[in-house]
Amino acid sequence: MRSGEPRKRSQSVRFRPRRGDRLTLDTRASDDDRQRVVELLQQHTAVGRLSLDEFTDRVGNAYAASTLRDLSVVTSDLPPLPESPHTGRRDLLVLFAVAAVTLLLLGLYMAVTR
Repeated sequence: MRSGEPRKRSQSVRFRPRRGDRLTLDTRASDDDRQRVVELLQQHTAVGRLSLDEFTDRVGNAYAASTLRDLSVVTSDLPPLPESPHTGRRDLLVLFAVAAVTLLLLGLYMAVTR
């Protein structure tokens, strides 16, 4: 190969989209995409929007989906889930409880070893 000629790429190189590339509904769905839809269906079932039969049917459709369009059809009639306002407060309470138990155990350890 001469220095002025462009280098030919191997046919086995696979295209990988760059970070800024846009996805379309015709983009192939990944396993992670399918799993996110199944988790969403679980949440809608937990709040009573889907029966267990509907959930089972939709999970089957989600795992059989080839494209993002196929996945969007599975959830197209479901409204967005409201965010729980207590999530941040609960996390803070758990953190406080862990800190309190740690201090209690440290105090007991110090009392026993003196």
